[in-house]
Amino acid sequence: MLNLIVQGAQMLLVLLLAPLLTGVVRKVKARLLLRQGPPLVQPYRDLVRLMRKEVVLADGASWLFRVCPYLIFAATWVAASLVPTFGVGLVFSWSADLIAIIALLGLARFFLALAGLDVGTSFGGIGSSREVMIASLAEPAMLMIVFTLALVAGSTQLSTMAEFLVSSEVGLRVSLGMALIALIMVAIAENARIPVDNPATHLELTMVHEAMVLEYSGRHLAVIDLAAELKLLLYISLIACLFVPWGLAPQGAPPEALALGVGAYLAKLGACGFLLAFFETSIAKMRVFRVPEFLGAALMLGLLATLLMFVSRSL
Repeated sequence: MLNLIVQGAQMLLVLLLAPLLTGVVRKVKARLLLRQGPPLVQPYRDLVRLMRKEVVLADGASWLFRVCPYLIFAATWVAASLVPTFGVGLVFSWSADLIAIIALLGLARFFLALAGLDVGTSFGGIGSSREVMIASLAEPAMLMIVFTLALVAGSTQLSTMAEFLVSSEVGLRVSLGMALIALIMVAIAENARIPVDNPATHLELTMVHEAMVLEYSGRHLAVIDLAAELKLLLYISLIACLFVPWGLAPQGAPPEALALGVGAYLAKLGACGFLLAFFETSIAKMRVFRVPEFLGAALMLGLLATLLMFVSRSL
């Protein structure tokens, strides 16, 4: 029963922290630009406001258009809940496989692209085509990263990876550094952040994610926004779990160790949120046609990391 409670606490923790992470990134970006910025709880207010609004559906919307937000949210929440945050070896850790998480994210992306195409608007079609184009390059790069980490840890199970990578047997490796850079680039592209996309703009010619959800309103838009915030939290949790695994409580740890794990996880989220905001304010958005070059570099880094592991296990 205690293990189920801890697993439920992790699922609730990622759900509650996802809007706060988005609020931290927005606040830090505003302060770096010498503006006051919105309060940290503004994403929560936006979700509550959207939940209270009436849903307006387009005339050509099918049943799929109404179901997709819930499918996207469910797949993203399950994937985010499987990533170890404050402890390893939880009840559902046997299913926390990195390939399974990539599959869940691909399922959510598939339904999001379908939702953008369902109504038949030109902007929805543009957004869906760009999303699929980005995914066609991001997913192979992600698989190369998985292969590299699997060759190092001997498993694709996240708890096993985290426990092995935190040990003294690993040390500093060039292949892991390349995999980290590639994962950061993939995370930026998958979350539609600068320089790939600007989540704060509604310029039709450049946006990717916002173009697919322009027709949503009310609770449907609230669920999609929460899924997008969960996805950002998922990738940051994945980076923290695999490359900064310090502070994770071991399996069967006492409540004190779990509390320390929660504190370490909050510190990692805060640090990554600040770095993301600093990076976005330091770089300009690139043209859409430059995105394949950006993700191509991530793919090459992942491939080189995998080849280095085949050439020499010490690299």
